[in-house]
Amino acid sequence: MTMLKLRNLSKRFGGVVASEDVNMDVPGGKITGLIGPNGAGKTTIVNMITGMMPVTGGTIHVGDTDITHAPAHEICRAGLARTFQNIRLLSEASVLDNVMIGLHRHERSSTMAALFGLPAAARETAEMTERALALLAEFGLTRFADYPAGGLSYGHQRKVEMARAMAAEPDFILLDEPIAGMNDVESDALADIFRGFAAAGKGVLLIEHNVRFVARMCSHIYVLDGGRLISEGTPDHVLNDPVVITAYLGGGDDA
Repeated sequence: MTMLKLRNLSKRFGGVVASEDVNMDVPGGKITGLIGPNGAGKTTIVNMITGMMPVTGGTIHVGDTDITHAPAHEICRAGLARTFQNIRLLSEASVLDNVMIGLHRHERSSTMAALFGLPAAARETAEMTERALALLAEFGLTRFADYPAGGLSYGHQRKVEMARAMAAEPDFILLDEPIAGMNDVESDALADIFRGFAAAGKGVLLIEHNVRFVARMCSHIYVLDGGRLISEGTPDHVLNDPVVITAYLGGGDDA
């Protein structure tokens, strides 16, 4: 099965170490967790994986493909997609149009063909619209297809962002703080979607502050602190690791 592999991944800003010698495996068909306190370096890891931040040292592979220094569009073609800690939608565009953005990776017609409304381009647009509508149905968003994305509730905007990421048909999806600011009902609805990703064979990297949510969702968890991995293993192992209790949960009997 295809694996997303990080080996000795490091990032430095001058003399500041944001990430150092991080080794992680994210297998397809499973949800892998990445937790840590604020400033631990979690989003830095995601930004390096997705080409939004250059790597200082180490390697990133998707299967046998080295994407360590690949530009973002090539990383997308290699089968990776992500969501953001802060939702990034085109707020004035419709929900349908936002999801269709994710389908552009699969476009075959040229820009000129689309501009002149050639039959091949028209057929492709119709096919993409149909696929986008199918995704909206999967995420329970059909009734909002023509709504401006910025007018939806926070939870629904999160779903639109995830539908857009899935439109690219990735092998791996990286979810950066996906349930931040959500209530239990909203987070439970997303939990079902995440499990659906894994059941469909996608590799999921779940980056979250909510330790209990990650423990419930993941079979394997990595813990970052100060840019370094301090623990990894099953949820039971990680939640009972004294190093994690001290660094992430604050220590003490109540942790």
